[in-house]
Amino acid sequence: MARDTWSSRVTRPDGELDWQKLDCRYGDEDLILFRSRFDDMRNPRNGRVASRLVLESVDWVNMVALDPDGHSVMVRQFRFGVGYSTLETPGGMVDAGETPLASAQRELAEETGYGGGRWTYLGAVEPNPAIHDHLCHHFLAEGVERLGEPAPGEGEAIRVELLDETAVRQAVLSGELRHALALSALSRVFDLWPRPFPVGEGRTRVE
Repeated sequence: MARDTWSSRVTRPDGELDWQKLDCRYGDEDLILFRSRFDDMRNPRNGRVASRLVLESVDWVNMVALDPDGHSVMVRQFRFGVGYSTLETPGGMVDAGETPLASAQRELAEETGYGGGRWTYLGAVEPNPAIHDHLCHHFLAEGVERLGEPAPGEGEAIRVELLDETAVRQAVLSGELRHALALSALSRVFDLWPRPFPVGEGRTRVE
């Protein structure tokens, strides 16, 4: 499902809070995954003009992939922002000319070696609408099987892990799994946590 198709189904407000774009310019930084844009925007409340940063990107995908025994195919990899390895659902970026579904199927095969199964679209979320212009599309893949060896990119080092639903829930409760987009996708498949969520010692990183 393409971004425009999904967006057309979303109810938008009447626009009274919309800022007016007066000008924009692009930065020269090499951000690899993003292109920096600076928009001159007029505040609808007081008319003042401010420069606002937007990080442009293609859409992203991630998926909850379940094998025939109901185990979730997960990945663990080092994340430079936090400086340690995180437990996540497989995912990646939509390449030019791909649909989100085709991208999700490709990323699952590349990162884990799994494929096939029955695929269901679970909707999309805005990763960080304050500065990002793209969506992350979620999918459920049921009955996937190991079809070959993983083929991660040159800039990736990934370990595949199979977790049953109890292990997924425990990883969430312990704080081991707290990648926001992974949690968003998993929460559309599993009942992950009690409400309200109990935060205890060991579930937050304190420097």
